[in-house]
Amino acid sequence: MQGRKTHIPTTQFAQGLRRNMTEAERRFWSIVRCRRIKGLKFRRQQPIGPFVVDFICVDAKLIVELDGAHHRDEEQFWHDYKRTAFLKGLGYEVMRFSNVEVLKYPFQVAEMIAGRVGRAG
Repeated sequence: MQGRKTHIPTTQFAQGLRRNMTEAERRFWSIVRCRRIKGLKFRRQQPIGPFVVDFICVDAKLIVELDGAHHRDEEQFWHDYKRTAFLKGLGYEVMRFSNVEVLKYPFQVAEMIAGRVGRAG
């Protein structure tokens, strides 16, 4: 891909992302932290291979990505597509929500995740 440097994310990079969460990420974290959805433990800004995923529940093999407006860009779309294919190849299911969805409809987002986890188990 043009314009992107390929690198393996470091723990320090992920820690920086955790310290500087977006408003939508903070809202989502308040929904899932402390095992609030079906007792499942989520982690935030977790390195996996060449990527840092927004939120992951290892036990449910579920990754949740929150997308801002830049995800509508064509280059970002293809980056996300490759990223999702990589993560699915590792056995993870990937759910994507826009930042707007998380901010306006947090309870519905939580219900969708709980429903998806319920079907997987």
